Amino acid sequence: MGVIGYGLGVIGAGIGIGLAAYGYTTATARQPEMQGALFTGFILGSAFVEALALIGFVVALIVK
Repeated sequence: MGVIGYGLGVIGAGIGIGLAAYGYTTATARQPEMQGALFTGFILGSAFVEALALIGFVVALIVK
């Protein structure tokens, strides 16, 4: 049962990072001079989403 929960968590993380990357690329295309600030936000957002996926992995291992 924990594996299913972790799988759903990873799907959510993948969707979250995909949306962040989409937003970053469209914003960079519209305002290239803001690339540095946008990239910082993108990296922070990706790190937080990945952290949530890792927490889901740990919870799945603990529950099992």
